[in-house]
Amino acid sequence: MSAPRLVAGIDSSTQSVKVSIRDAATGEQVRRGRAPHPPGTAVDPAAWWDALILAIRDAGGLEDVAAISVGAQQHGMVALDGSGDPVFPALLWNDNRSSVDADALVAERGAAWWSAQTGSVPVASFTVTKLRWLARNHPESASTVTDVMLPHDWLTWKLRGSPTGDTTTDRGDASGTGYFSPSRNTYLPDVVTGVLGHDVRLPRVLLPGDSPGVSAAGPGLPGGVLVAAGTGDNMAAALGVGAGAGDVVVSIGTSGTVFASCDVATADDTGIIAGFADARGGYLPLVCTLNASRVLDAACSVLGVDYPGLDRLALSVPDADGLVMLPYLDGERTPNLPDASGSLHGMTRSNSTPAHYARAAMEGMLCGLAAGLQALQAHAVACERVILIGGGAQSPAVAQIASSVFGVPVAVPQPGEYVAAGAARQAAWALTGDLPDWDATTAPGSGSTRLARSEARPHVLDDYLQVQAAVHQGGR
Repeated sequence: MSAPRLVAGIDSSTQSVKVSIRDAATGEQVRRGRAPHPPGTAVDPAAWWDALILAIRDAGGLEDVAAISVGAQQHGMVALDGSGDPVFPALLWNDNRSSVDADALVAERGAAWWSAQTGSVPVASFTVTKLRWLARNHPESASTVTDVMLPHDWLTWKLRGSPTGDTTTDRGDASGTGYFSPSRNTYLPDVVTGVLGHDVRLPRVLLPGDSPGVSAAGPGLPGGVLVAAGTGDNMAAALGVGAGAGDVVVSIGTSGTVFASCDVATADDTGIIAGFADARGGYLPLVCTLNASRVLDAACSVLGVDYPGLDRLALSVPDADGLVMLPYLDGERTPNLPDASGSLHGMTRSNSTPAHYARAAMEGMLCGLAAGLQALQAHAVACERVILIGGGAQSPAVAQIASSVFGVPVAVPQPGEYVAAGAARQAAWALTGDLPDWDATTAPGSGSTRLARSEARPHVLDDYLQVQAAVHQGGR
C-alpha cells in the first residue's frame, strides 16, 4: 500500500505560526508544529519567516509533503523597496495608528463609494489606511515603495524564493486591502496611487485552486513543493471548519469575527460589515471586533483567577444582574472607536461581586459578536446555527452563555487549528485539482460538542445595545 500524499497548511497569526501536515485525501492530521511571533503591532516580516522555519522543523519537516498553502492574518501592510526590503516594519491589522487616515479616506470619497467599490468602508485595520499613514508620516520611505503585499502574500513569495517582481495573492485576502473590488475581481490602482503618490506593483490575483509555482530550496525548506495561492485567516477558517448553508462561524481569538460563506456580495455603507471575498469563489461578509479572548485574559487578571476559575464564577450566577461591560480594552473596530476604552455600567451593591464581573466580561464580549450577527442577518445572511471556534470557544461558560446571547443553536467543534486545516485543504485543492471533502474529519460533526439552544435571555443583548447606544451618543 502506497503512502498517502501529504499537504501542509500554515496559520501565520498575530501571536504565532502553526503548521498542520495532513493526508491530502482524508484531511487527517499526521503531525504539526508551531513557533511564537514577536509581540507588538509593527513587526519586521523576517520574524514571520524565521518563526515559520522553526514551526516547519517542529512539525518534522516538509521532505514528504507535496503541497503547501499559507493562511495568514489579514490586512497587514508589507511595503518593499526595489531591493525587496521592507521600507518600514509591517503594520499589523490591530495597529490603530492609521485611524485618522481611515476617517480622511472615508470623508474624501464617502462611505457609499467605498462600500460600492470595495465592499467595505475603510477602518484602521485596512491596508489602504496604513499606506496613507506611511505616506503622511514617513514620505521619504513611502517614496521608495515598489511593491505592496499582505502577510500571506509575503510568506508565499518567500516560499517561492522571493522572485523579483512576481508576487501573488488570492481574491479573499485582496478583498481586505481597501483597494480591490471583490464583485468585479479587480484592483482599484488609482486608490493606491492616490495615497502613496506613485504607482506600485500589486500581487497577481490567483483563482481558487491555482498555484503560483513551487518552493525554492533553502535552510529548513526543501525545493519543489507545490505552493498554493494561500488566503487570509478568516477565509482559511471558513474552509477548515466545513461550514455549510445556514452556518455562521463565530471565532473568538485575539480578535472576534462573525462570518459566513455565501453567493451574493454585500455592501454595507455603515461600515459594520466588511464585504470580503472567500477562498472558494464566493463571498465572505464579516464583522470583526477588536476585543475577544483578551477580554477573558483581563478578567482573569482583575479577579486573580485562572480560566477554570473564571468559568466557575460566571456560571455561578444566571446573568450579570444589570451589570454591562463595554469591553473596548484596546479600542474597538466594530463599532469603529479606535480610541475608546472599556467601561462598566449599571453597578449596584448586589451586582458588585466577582461572579457578576466575570459574567459581565463574558456577556460583553459575546454581545459585541451578537450585534455583528444581527448585522449579517439584516443583510439576508441566513443563520440557523452558530459554529463557535477559537481559543475562547473552549471555555464551557462562554459556550453556554453564547447559546443564550446568540438566540440560535451553537455547535462547538473539538479544539483544532481551523485556519491551518483550511490552508491545508487549499493545498490539496491545488495538488489534485479538486477541493476535497474533508467534512468527516474537520467539520463539527464527529466528536464535536453540540449545544442545544438554551433558555433565551434576550434582555442581555438588549441591555448591552442600550448601554452601547447611550455611550456612543455621549461621545465616548
